Amino acid sequence: MKSKLLYLFLSVIVLASSCVGNKATPTPVNYPSGTFTGQFRLIRTNLNTGVHDTSLANIQLTMNLTTGFAVTGDTSTVHAGSHGGYVINATYIDFQDVTYPKTGTPTKTHLSGDYEYYYDGSSILQMLAASPLDTVVLQYDMKKTN
Repeated sequence: MKSKLLYLFLSVIVLASSCVGNKATPTPVNYPSGTFTGQFRLIRTNLNTGVHDTSLANIQLTMNLTTGFAVTGDTSTVHAGSHGGYVINATYIDFQDVTYPKTGTPTKTHLSGDYEYYYDGSSILQMLAASPLDTVVLQYDMKKTN
C-alpha cells in the first residue's frame, strides 16, 4: 500500500513540476507602419514559352494600423493609386482596397488581397503575391522613408 501511495505522490510531483516550468515569453511582432518607397514589379510568365515579361513602377506606400494604407507615386501606367484598410499578422497582410472596381477587370494593379511579407523591423519591407498557376507575380521592394 505504501508503494502505491509513493508512486501516486511521485506522479503528482512530476505532473505539477511540468506545469510550473520555465515558459518563454513570446517575441512581439514589429509590424510595418509609416511611409515606404520603392519598386513595384508585375511579372507575367508566358505558359507556352516560359518567357517573363516585367513591368515596373516606383510607388510610395503609407501604412497605419488605425487609418489604413494609401498607394501614391507612379500610378499612371502599371499600378493604381489606391487606399483602404488592412489586416496583418506575422506572415500575411490582407489589403482591402476601397478603390478596387466592383465589376470587371481593372486595367492597373491594385494593392488588394493577401500578400506574404517580410519586414526587417526597421526599414525593409518586401511583399509578394502570386496567381495560382504562378503566371502573374506581384512583387514590392520597399524602404522606409519615415
